[in-house]
Amino acid sequence: MKGIKIVFWVLWRIWFYVLMAIPILIMLPFLLISIISESGYPYFFKMARIWAKFILFGMGFYYKIEREQKLIKNKSYMIVANHTSMTDIMLMLAVVRNPFVFVGKKELSKIPLFGFFYKRTCILVDRNSSKSKNDVFKRAQSRLNQGLSICIFPEGGVPDDESILLDEFKDGAFRLALEHHIPIVPIVFADNKERFSYRFFSGSPGKMRVKVLPFVATEGLGSENRKELRDRVRQLIYKGLLEFKK
Repeated sequence: MKGIKIVFWVLWRIWFYVLMAIPILIMLPFLLISIISESGYPYFFKMARIWAKFILFGMGFYYKIEREQKLIKNKSYMIVANHTSMTDIMLMLAVVRNPFVFVGKKELSKIPLFGFFYKRTCILVDRNSSKSKNDVFKRAQSRLNQGLSICIFPEGGVPDDESILLDEFKDGAFRLALEHHIPIVPIVFADNKERFSYRFFSGSPGKMRVKVLPFVATEGLGSENRKELRDRVRQLIYKGLLEFKK
């Protein structure tokens, strides 16, 4: 029985990368046109949402979303969520309709085909370089000025220890939200670790539950409130995860 599971996991993981490639190849001419200039990003974003849903459904995942508050069209937000799986990217694209730009680790740009578009549309960060972190803020500010939203997984990465429910948050997302006085949208991904973790021999098709929590306002707050804001948002997501665990 264990041998059958291992074979399933190997084939299933390979299938994941096949699914990543198929819609990119089908939409390739339109994707290339959409990334010629930054003004084409909203069109790229629509195609990215199709790509994400294609992968999720192709892997046997179906998602259930509970929204306690809805995003307003043409308004910028700072979107944050817990991070446990590569499918967090796809699920975020499926859940949020407002065009947003990911801030993510540069290592993902090495994935064939996907990485080509990832590094041209997302804001990449090298966590070992202070210069890279400063560049991230400049690019994020530029995108916010264009009316887009920003999505950051504030844990800064996926913990090696899978027993950690929610790691500590970095300051970057909250610093940007305060500087631009934009609301923070906390989102809870309840099942992504169970469905498709970074451990190779793990996971299964099934339900992915999502909860969009009430937004956290930043009006009237300054940089001195950054840590307090960070800890407040983390606690909201942590409580949301505990509720799902029940």
